[in-house]
Amino acid sequence: MAYLLAVDDEKDIVELISRFAEHEGHTVDAAGSGAQALDLCRRNAYDLVILDIMMPEMDGFTVCKKIRETKQTPVIMLSALGSEYDKLMGFELGIDDYVVKPFSPRELMARVKAVLARNTPGKSGSELVIQGIRIDTLAHTVFVDGEQKDLTAKEYELLVYLVQNKGIALTREKILGAVWGYDYFGDDRTVDWQIKLLRGKLGPYRKCITTLRGTGYRFDEKA
Repeated sequence: MAYLLAVDDEKDIVELISRFAEHEGHTVDAAGSGAQALDLCRRNAYDLVILDIMMPEMDGFTVCKKIRETKQTPVIMLSALGSEYDKLMGFELGIDDYVVKPFSPRELMARVKAVLARNTPGKSGSELVIQGIRIDTLAHTVFVDGEQKDLTAKEYELLVYLVQNKGIALTREKILGAVWGYDYFGDDRTVDWQIKLLRGKLGPYRKCITTLRGTGYRFDEKA
């Protein structure tokens, strides 16, 4: 499995992450400060870093920026704030995902799995297959029960994002940021409208896209 680094000045949080990650088969190193995290990153080749933002002496933004100077290790940021500024700052630094405290350890592990899958060359190949849906990520084509579907560019990007993050609750804000970009100024209804159009092209698998009332959507493999 993967070699992870969990960084948080709260010992209980690091222990919680380590326990669940090791249960998933991962190897985990722990750091209680930004300086310690950077030292470990210099000495080890991690597959992913789980990084808290609010730490004394050196915050997570600074740590991420320094990591990015020499490596492109995937980063999932943790924050108790959850402000739009924090999210924008994180994604501008090139983080791969953002999780707000308090968080579900199982959801965090699902996000770890999704980020690792997106950042492991050759592991998932050029196809994504869910039930009767087949996505060729090289040709940008989608087949439903063997029949090619004519998706718009945004419908295609939305479907790929949902499938790559299957089983994870995705807010409308997160979907907007990932598919339309964090400088997009439209509203949440854009997501709802595109979901409606996408469902219409998935035929019997439209129910795989589950609506989470008041939150967003989740792609369920066995809907």
